[in-house]
Amino acid sequence: MDNTFIRIAKNELERFVCEVFIASGLDEDDAAVIARHLVLADLRGVDSHGVSRVQIYTRRLELGLVNKKLEPQVERESASSLLLNGKNASGILLATKGIQMAVQKAKQTGVAIVGINQSNHCGMLADYTMYAAKNDCIALASTNAPPNMAPWGGMERFFGTNPFSYGIPVGQGMDIIFDMATSVVARGKIILAKKNNQQIPLGWAISKEGKPTTTPSEALDGLVLPVGGPKGYGITFLVETLSSLFTGAAFGPYIPDLYKDLTRPQNIGQCFIVMRADLFQGLDEFKNRMVQIIQEIREVKPMEGVDRIYLPGEIEMEKAMERERNGIPLSPEILNELEEVGRRYGIKPGLFKNIG
Repeated sequence: MDNTFIRIAKNELERFVCEVFIASGLDEDDAAVIARHLVLADLRGVDSHGVSRVQIYTRRLELGLVNKKLEPQVERESASSLLLNGKNASGILLATKGIQMAVQKAKQTGVAIVGINQSNHCGMLADYTMYAAKNDCIALASTNAPPNMAPWGGMERFFGTNPFSYGIPVGQGMDIIFDMATSVVARGKIILAKKNNQQIPLGWAISKEGKPTTTPSEALDGLVLPVGGPKGYGITFLVETLSSLFTGAAFGPYIPDLYKDLTRPQNIGQCFIVMRADLFQGLDEFKNRMVQIIQEIREVKPMEGVDRIYLPGEIEMEKAMERERNGIPLSPEILNELEEVGRRYGIKPGLFKNIG
């Protein structure tokens, strides 16, 4: 970690972010949900989806592009499914409610699907699949995003980075939580690199002329690349289908850019598919088998130069434990941005202290 980064205590950061969202017009409970979510993303090392989003989230609230009240409407419902019209509320609040409803239905019926339309950027999908896993459910989560990736072989923006996540319960701090963009990297990481005046690795994106670039501004004007080439494009298509075409949300090129289009709501979609982990065998038996596969994966002989084999999401889990102890590292640029937002709402700057 660059030694210019300043480590901030989790609770201190969460309290500040909560105060900002209360000042922006959200009620206290909703502000607390968003603050917890954003700080959790930073805890897990998903800094592109953490407190670096506070500025744009509050800006869109100020402009009336996001509804400050959480008042979703159930459009369709069956015993095992539910479609929510999010009424343009915060994507984090809607997705939190959506996964809770999906888990509740799955507990009753075994399997449940919840779709959301008229939503917004919902942050880090891992938060939602973690919730399901803690409730002894297996979950798949997807969301679409504004276009910044071409269909395989194309040179025009059509799809977003379209992430998906899954969660599998194991217990004892060992739940498997996987979360990935279907692009080589989440676009938010390129945005964060630009904010921090950093270069990006080759292979993340191409310029609008179709040339490889390490410059964030060129990458943001160009195209991100799908992970795994045509295979990533295929998964991107599925995520788009589940998140938008299935739910009635906007898709691909019809979604306004989160940062650049400050005139229209986004109408993003989310989809959660949740199943009880005890559908086919007892819960203890399932978890014991999960423990077995984890132990046997750990015993696989590593390749030369590889110290250990990680489980899906294990790196993020370990990073979260380290940052819980030692503080969350934030760049001076992000700290200045947060304090500027705070000043806008009359929240005294200089709140943060380096605990590193």
